[in-house]
Amino acid sequence: MALMPKRVLHRRQQRGSNRDRGMATRGNTVVFGEYGLQSMDSAWVTARQIEAGRVAATHFLHREGKVYIRIFPDKPISGKPLETRMGKGKGETKNWVAVVKPGTVLYEIAGVDENTAKQALRRVAAKMPVRCRLLHRRQAL
Repeated sequence: MALMPKRVLHRRQQRGSNRDRGMATRGNTVVFGEYGLQSMDSAWVTARQIEAGRVAATHFLHREGKVYIRIFPDKPISGKPLETRMGKGKGETKNWVAVVKPGTVLYEIAGVDENTAKQALRRVAAKMPVRCRLLHRRQAL
């Protein structure tokens, strides 16, 4: 089942601009796991892409370790049906997306060795619409 909010205050949102908004200041460090996948571009990541990444990681790990999803699709994207005339209001919600900035950590993995985590996150990165890089957790001194 695709990720989406249980309830929303407004059913439709404006698109907004994700261009040149700078780096992510929140959610940009590995917190829950030991290894993370960080976005290097800005984009909308759909709920289906997030789910595809989760499935790819859990399938590769064979139920070892834990996969953390750090983004949630809370922005509704509307679309009008094909061959519909202009007017008649805004279209119904077509899908849900997460707004991702450069530097946002998308996924984290804990409980597996470094080589396994890298391979799993590389498979997840192939499903994402943004360029990604691997991160290590900073150890406390």
